[in-house]
Amino acid sequence: MEPNFISEDKVIITAAITGGIHGKWANAALPITPEEQAQDARDCYNAGATVLHLHVRGDDGQNTPDLRVYNKAVRLIGEACPIIRQIGNGIGARIDISQEGLAEMMKSAETEGVNFSDYIKLHQIELKKHIRIAHASLEERLNLLNIDPQPEMHTINAGTFEFRTAYGFGITFDNPVSFNEDYIRGCQEKGFGIEIEVYDSGQIENVKEMIATGLLKPPYHFSIVLGIQGGAPATAQNLLHLISQIPEKSSWQVVTVGKFNLRTTIAAMAMGGNVRTGLEDIISYHKGEPVKSNAQLVERMVRIAREMGREVATLEETRAMLGL
Repeated sequence: MEPNFISEDKVIITAAITGGIHGKWANAALPITPEEQAQDARDCYNAGATVLHLHVRGDDGQNTPDLRVYNKAVRLIGEACPIIRQIGNGIGARIDISQEGLAEMMKSAETEGVNFSDYIKLHQIELKKHIRIAHASLEERLNLLNIDPQPEMHTINAGTFEFRTAYGFGITFDNPVSFNEDYIRGCQEKGFGIEIEVYDSGQIENVKEMIATGLLKPPYHFSIVLGIQGGAPATAQNLLHLISQIPEKSSWQVVTVGKFNLRTTIAAMAMGGNVRTGLEDIISYHKGEPVKSNAQLVERMVRIAREMGREVATLEETRAMLGL
């Protein structure tokens, strides 16, 4: 597929409001409870987002596969606004941090006069001494297909890789072919739309094989993920290459984690792509300035899209573009 620099197609804006890694310690505006997520969903929808990418947290603020929490969040979001609810299949890592060790590091950051998020990036060896990481099982992730009320979309991740974070720890993000096949069939049986997340060109080849066997059927909606350590770095060359590898007539968006989020998002819009924004992907509005809300990030994308001559897709237009 070739980028389209003269595209005037309407742009879909997805809000990824919570994510599966960091907590309020990274940004106090991160919505954690289902009630907070429903409020954020309404604010993002009113700002111009038509898709909400969702991970949930338990009472302790950690990622959880608990279907009761998903059920509540999906229900409350649906009651708050008609935004398209898209479930992040990875669920996210459970990160258990020694409270004593964390307190020591926070005190050190305060003594040095630096933001805690910046401090732990600079002291990764010390951080690793205080953390233990666990990930949801494949069975728990497959169980997301049973969320009630049903969301409109689910995500698949197109390959296994070492998912590392800017904070220095990582996990093996396990997405075997057999699991993805089962997940896709489950989505198709229940009529869910599918978002396909790819982290490198090899994963796009995995998707093409599933298309060739007839398992995956159009329309195809790709998320090109950049900036994850263990995946493709956030560079213009990588973005262009990955766009060139996805099948013709696919819809696509860029998902960039970290400091190059805004640059690659603007580049994607300039090349005819859709965009994702939100506190899952970026916690600073500008260097040294924390994001105030997910809606603030959506408003910025709406403004930039219109400056480029691309109007934002309405809910009805988004549903049609995604085949929902």
